[in-house]
Amino acid sequence: MGQSAKVTGPLLLCGALLVVAACTRVVGGNAMPAFAGGARDVNGVNVDTILLDQSRMRAITGAGEHLTIIPSMDGNNPVDVDTLAETTPLACRFIYSETTTFGPDIARFHKTTYQDPPDGALISEGAAAYRDVDTARHAFSALVSTVGNCAGGSAGELFVGDWKADSSSLHLGPGGCGRDYRVVSLALLEVTFCGFPQSVSDIVMTNIVANMPK
Repeated sequence: MGQSAKVTGPLLLCGALLVVAACTRVVGGNAMPAFAGGARDVNGVNVDTILLDQSRMRAITGAGEHLTIIPSMDGNNPVDVDTLAETTPLACRFIYSETTTFGPDIARFHKTTYQDPPDGALISEGAAAYRDVDTARHAFSALVSTVGNCAGGSAGELFVGDWKADSSSLHLGPGGCGRDYRVVSLALLEVTFCGFPQSVSDIVMTNIVANMPK
């Protein structure tokens, strides 16, 4: 991962990978303890099967075989990058802390990050399942509140940029990167990206939502 990225957006944290001001580097991250038990299904929602496979992601992004999964960034546990969080304004530390982003009540989790080195682009898809709908909506509401607090501070433009939220979706647009969230049933879904257009994130999210059990 030593290549220069063509994107200029200030921040995108996909697990333990950080894109900052047009350069790509790998930073240390601390994975949270693995979830107990082997079953990946939470009341009919399986965070592994609702995410898109590599062939679908290649088709949607248009990157073809250049789009590959970063091996160390396909996991079942949220990752916090404490060394970066500690140097970030408190309200904005969620950028480096997936346990803050998704909250303390996750039942199951899966996140996969893809790279497209020729275009210096990254995209990730993630899903957290909770024990019930109310818990998922609480996690989403807490995230919206956290983003709003960050946006209202002096570092808001850097970490959040243009953002908007409604009753079930949230979008952050710092620079040339973006983060999209959707709460659907008992799951909180995430797509983060740098170097791809917003339309790609929208299509990925729409397809993940379509995989949610009816």
